[in-house]
Amino acid sequence: MSIVISYTTDIGDLAVDDLAGFFVGWPKPPSAAQHLAVLRGSYRVVIARAEGQVAGFVNMISDGVLTAFIPWLEVRPEYQGQGMGTELMRRIVAEASHLYSIDLTCDESLRPYYERLGMAALTGMGLRNRDACG
Repeated sequence: MSIVISYTTDIGDLAVDDLAGFFVGWPKPPSAAQHLAVLRGSYRVVIARAEGQVAGFVNMISDGVLTAFIPWLEVRPEYQGQGMGTELMRRIVAEASHLYSIDLTCDESLRPYYERLGMAALTGMGLRNRDACG
């Protein structure tokens, strides 16, 4: 039996209770309230729903003129491997097709996944303050 998945950019009715089950394996995941605040503050968001619940999401921050950054793509573990992440990425990139650059950072193990989606490896730097989450 296949699961019906719907996608939307409308997060107006999204609530903290809708965001359970994400960030599995993170050393110190953001709280559901932080997660919701991030989504509401994003330039673009695409949500995937399955079986009446949020099963995945991707968000983008941007200047709205030339550049964008995709900080999070998450699919709950029970829905992984069904193409949901790929579809979320396809949709968020389409939302920003007018921009010059769309960047993201990822762990080395995820590079092949993003390369299959047409992204190229870049050199980057970053800081992580894990105490800011939770």
